[in-house]
Amino acid sequence: MELICVAPERVAEFWPFASHLIREAIERTDLSDFADIERHVLSGDQLLWIAWNGEAIEAAATTHLIRAGMRSLCILTACSGKERERWLHLFEKIEQYARNEGCCAMRIYGRRGWERVLEGYKTEYVILEKQLGRH
Repeated sequence: MELICVAPERVAEFWPFASHLIREAIERTDLSDFADIERHVLSGDQLLWIAWNGEAIEAAATTHLIRAGMRSLCILTACSGKERERWLHLFEKIEQYARNEGCCAMRIYGRRGWERVLEGYKTEYVILEKQLGRH
């Protein structure tokens, strides 16, 4: 299994094969909007990462670098795939990318279950939500 960071100038070639995984991640949490992530990935503002088994994409993720005050952060904006145990170890390469870019932390917006499977991650903050009537 190999982790590939898709070069922004080639992302349009790969997006049709990975976008359904990103959409699945977003639809599970409702923490982001798929159209926004798609626009940012295709414009090069966010990166697309794929876990490639030599024949197919098994997982896909997107990341975004931000400044929060004096800190640089790498945010995992979406991640999804099948058979997580086959590709989860590749996450260390995204962390190394973040270090190389001068980030002091990774931030994940997602389900609490990530805390159980990603070593060294703990819940720092929560996102609270209150429903206001019918939608």
